[in-house]
Amino acid sequence: MSITSQWPLPSDGIRFVVPEFMVQHLGENSLTRECYPVALGYYPKAFGHKMERRVHQDHLLIYCTGGEGTVHIDACKQVIQAGDIIILPRGVAHQYQTTRKNPWSIYWIHFTGLLANDFLHPLLADNQTSAVIPLGLQAKIINDFETMLGVRQTGYNRRNFIHASNILRQLLSYLSIALLRTTNRESAFFDIDAVHALMQEKLHGQLGLEELARRVNLSKYHFSSRYKTLTGQSPIQHFLHLKMEHACYLLDTSGSSIKDISRNLGYEDSYYFSRLFKKIIGVSPRQYRQLKRG
Repeated sequence: MSITSQWPLPSDGIRFVVPEFMVQHLGENSLTRECYPVALGYYPKAFGHKMERRVHQDHLLIYCTGGEGTVHIDACKQVIQAGDIIILPRGVAHQYQTTRKNPWSIYWIHFTGLLANDFLHPLLADNQTSAVIPLGLQAKIINDFETMLGVRQTGYNRRNFIHASNILRQLLSYLSIALLRTTNRESAFFDIDAVHALMQEKLHGQLGLEELARRVNLSKYHFSSRYKTLTGQSPIQHFLHLKMEHACYLLDTSGSSIKDISRNLGYEDSYYFSRLFKKIIGVSPRQYRQLKRG
């Protein structure tokens, strides 16, 4: 495990290093081995706090909730403010510190696991080895850190550590959603909410790539590439998924025939609709309705 900071803790500060026997258990347990914490803490108004690592053996996540600081990675300096998340993957040498005039308050967690890299991948752009993401102050992120910090008062109860590990997974997956929202706000020329509104508007009919691209004043090629970068899937694939979600809703809540549901979603050929439904959902509409109704 990477060495944690030796910053002198005040009475309201927290530094908790998961003991080796528990780290071993988390690394072997099928419920936690994919992603689990090895150290975590909270430093309030951390005057004089600084840290430098040339060798970084695990992943580190820092969430600034107040004050200011800086982080240096590959000779690049970035200013950190309240609401910023710092992502420092394993192996990335780094140095960070608070400012003297306005010391930062930070939550932090070192973690590892078989799938830890996979959880971080959506948070890093292509060829990025680290990231600073301005997410703003969010109660959910703070609550997740506070919940994980609760393990320090459980007498090393394994169930609590399993729960904390899964809160960590939840937090990392949530950050990818929060990052998408932030990216959308910063990309004023690409209003993804307008695109999704058009998809909902056309849910009962057909919708082509050209019409979607026109909504945001882009060529269909630029639009398709930009949309996939932001969401991880093509716009037409997402539109089809929305249609099939609505088909499931109608199958669950109405007595409409499959032929009527097909027409409701803009498919005159109910056999084509059924094949498409099975390809996406995994079972035919008739089988889905039978499964849901037991």
